[in-house]
Amino acid sequence: MPIRRILITGNPVLHTQALAVTKIDLTVKQLVSDMFETMDAAPGVGLAAPQVGEGLRIFVFSWNSGETTYRGVAINPSLKLADPPQTEPDEELDSEGCLSIPGERFPLSRHETATLKAMNLNGDHYQIEATGWLARIFQHEYDHLEGTLYSDRLGKPYAKQMTKAIRQSGWNTPGESWLPGQDDLEP
Repeated sequence: MPIRRILITGNPVLHTQALAVTKIDLTVKQLVSDMFETMDAAPGVGLAAPQVGEGLRIFVFSWNSGETTYRGVAINPSLKLADPPQTEPDEELDSEGCLSIPGERFPLSRHETATLKAMNLNGDHYQIEATGWLARIFQHEYDHLEGTLYSDRLGKPYAKQMTKAIRQSGWNTPGESWLPGQDDLEP
């Protein structure tokens, strides 16, 4: 169960729609195990397979609402969203980050509710009705499977600030990555 390198924006797999998982075999189970270990080491609340260089429709998540802990894997997920947000993002409440753009956080409006349908490692189908931060996590990770980073969704003035931060970091080119626990990058 090794911790895997997390790709940084600019790598083509992060900007390409992921492929469906056709068989849940030992390779997929090992990938999921590695993803949980990598997410926990980062630390993060979600991690998609493309972020560790695997163009498959898989993401893992782990979040504690204070009342309930949500931890799981979503294989070949679909996501149904409620009405789109109607307000500008709140700079504190809607601040979002990404392990593939370490150290940067910007406000982004997301749908308040989301319904995740997916398979677990046993191939069983499940559904979660999510609100608030869990809904945000599902949207963020699902976007990764579509080849979209949260930076692609930012509005003014945050998009310009993100572009500048990425440029100043020397990212947005293939081959950039970081290893949680070893590299000096903050997610």
